[in-house]
Amino acid sequence: MAAAPLMLAALFTSPTEAAAQWKWRDAQGQIQYSDRPPPPGVLDKDILGRPSGSARAAQALPSAPVPAAPAAALPGLKSSDPELEARKRKAEAEKDAAKKAADAERAKTRAANCERARSYQRSLDSGMRIARTTASGEREVLDDAARAQETSRNREVLNSNCK
Repeated sequence: MAAAPLMLAALFTSPTEAAAQWKWRDAQGQIQYSDRPPPPGVLDKDILGRPSGSARAAQALPSAPVPAAPAAALPGLKSSDPELEARKRKAEAEKDAAKKAADAERAKTRAANCERARSYQRSLDSGMRIARTTASGEREVLDDAARAQETSRNREVLNSNCK
């Protein structure tokens, strides 16, 4: 007698519906049947029927992608991916090394500028004649006023580079 209700149910269901295991409402509001899961854009609330024992994860697509916050931006949150952590540490180490190299290069340039300025200051203080070439290519000997200006300018260079 238990077979009778099953046969009756089979008679009242359409052939498409009987073969289908998935049932969902599409974007136009039409009910769809398929033996395959609905497309990823279908929300879980629009899935009306699933095959028994099947659990489909919610595949709702957000209207705008939300960027993942880096682990460093969220205090107390640690990533469980050791490869990702290793890449982060490597990137930070490379960044630190590049910064140290740039700082070392600036220090080297500053030391060279300091030594040149000290040497020029010794020449200015010695009282010997100092000549420079003008923009037109002529040689000009510094008089007392020009020497005082050069001394003042060179002291500023010394103060900024020789700390």
